[in-house]
Amino acid sequence: MSEGFGLVVRFSLRDEEAAVAFDELCATTLEGIKSTEPGTLTYVVHVPEGEPLVRVFYELYADRAAFDVHETQPHTKYFLAEREQYLAGVEVTFLDAIGGKVAAQQ
Repeated sequence: MSEGFGLVVRFSLRDEEAAVAFDELCATTLEGIKSTEPGTLTYVVHVPEGEPLVRVFYELYADRAAFDVHETQPHTKYFLAEREQYLAGVEVTFLDAIGGKVAAQQ
């Protein structure tokens, strides 16, 4: 599995009010991703156990080009512009897939 490009992003949110607004922003963004990005294989938002002010995104793209397409989408640009007001911090880890199992695309 030499294909695949992914990232893990850890967002620390300012407070509970920011977390609610951030989750709403994520829901809107996810609708755009689902409807317009065939190269986005997986895009999941997680809340780590015991960390209610943290969100972890796991994103898997068919390749780096698919990620680049994702970054140019209006819903992604909107998310990137709006998210800052809710954040206390962000950490991004880029990943190159070397092996694993990926569900079949539908």
